[in-house]
Amino acid sequence: MPLHRLGLVVHGGHRVALQGARRVHDWCTSRDIGCVDIDVWGRENKRRSGRDELAAAGPLDLIVTLGGDGTFLRGARIAAKKDVQVLGVDLGRVGFLTEIPVSDVERALSAVHAGEAACEERMTLTMRASRPLELPTGMETLLRSGRGPALPPPQVRPQTTEGDGWGVALDVTALNDVVLEKLARDRQVAVGVYIAGRLLAAYSADGMMVATPTGSTAYSFAAGGPVLSPRMRALVFTPVAPHMTFDRSVVLGADEPVAMRILPHSGQAAVSVDGQLRGVLDPGDWIGVFAAPRPLRLVRLRPPDFYGRLRERMRLTDAPATAQDESAPFFRPSSPVPADLAHLYLPPPTG
Repeated sequence: MPLHRLGLVVHGGHRVALQGARRVHDWCTSRDIGCVDIDVWGRENKRRSGRDELAAAGPLDLIVTLGGDGTFLRGARIAAKKDVQVLGVDLGRVGFLTEIPVSDVERALSAVHAGEAACEERMTLTMRASRPLELPTGMETLLRSGRGPALPPPQVRPQTTEGDGWGVALDVTALNDVVLEKLARDRQVAVGVYIAGRLLAAYSADGMMVATPTGSTAYSFAAGGPVLSPRMRALVFTPVAPHMTFDRSVVLGADEPVAMRILPHSGQAAVSVDGQLRGVLDPGDWIGVFAAPRPLRLVRLRPPDFYGRLRERMRLTDAPATAQDESAPFFRPSSPVPADLAHLYLPPPTG
C-alpha cells in the first residue's frame, strides 16, 4: 500500500512517544509523504468526535499511534470511521493492541509503504438508543477533575430511523466494549436485557457490558468474563456484580444484538464506550449494542501472537507448573503440517 499521507495520534505526556513522532515525521519528510498530527484534544481545549477529528485531518492512508492501549483506542476510533488502517507503536510495555516497538517504527512504515505488511481485522461495536445521549449539566466539570476534557456525546448518524421503534443511530465505534453502569454508589442499576429481540433477564447490578473478542481481555475479564480469541466474531455480555444467582457471561453470535432498558425503579445509568463516559440515561431509556458492519484494520508485520501476549500480560509464566513444562508444543513443531491439520489456523513456528 503506497503511502501518500498519514496521521499521527501521540501520547503527548510521554517523552518516548514524542521522540517516536519525530522519527515518523522525519521518515515521511525524506520520502515526500504527508504527515499530519491529529489533534485529538481540539484547539479550544475541547474533545471532538472521531468523525470530526478525521475530517480535520483530511484524507489519510494510515494512522500511526504512539502510546499505550489508550492512545491506540483514540486512533482506532478515528480510523474505523473511514476504513483506514492503524499501526500501533508500543513504548516498552506489553500491550494487547500495540505491537511495533518504537525502535522499529521506520522499518514498519517502510514495510507498509512497500506493501509487505499484513492486515488483521478486529470486530467493532456500534449503537442505537431511544434518544440521543447527553451529559447532565456540571458532569463535564466533575469528569475533568485531574484529567483532560471529556469526549462529547455521540452524534446521530444519518442512517437513523427515529420514530419507528428502532431508535436513533449513534456515531459510536467501540473496539473493546460498551458499558452501562450505575451513577450512584449506594444504588444499583436495574436493567432488562434483551438478546436478539427476546428478554434474557432483568438484572440489578453495578453494571453490565457488551464486549468484543478484543475487549474480552479488558473490563469484561476483570468482571469475570471469558477470554475470546480475537479471530472470533462474537459478542460477550457480562454483568458486573449482579444481585442474582445467574452471574455468568453469555457469549453471543456476532449477528445477535443486545438491548438494555433502564427499568422504572432504577437509578440513572452511565453509558461508557471504551472507558469513555458518553452519556447518562434515565429510567425508561434504552440502548442497543451490536456488531458494526466495518471492522478495524490493524497493520501487522508478523503473525499475531495473542496467546504469547496473554501469557505475558496475565503473568501466566509465573505459574508453578511453568518450570515443569518446557517440551515443544504438539501443535507447532517445525516439520510440515499434516494433511488432516491443514485446515487449521497455525502460525509459523517461533524462532
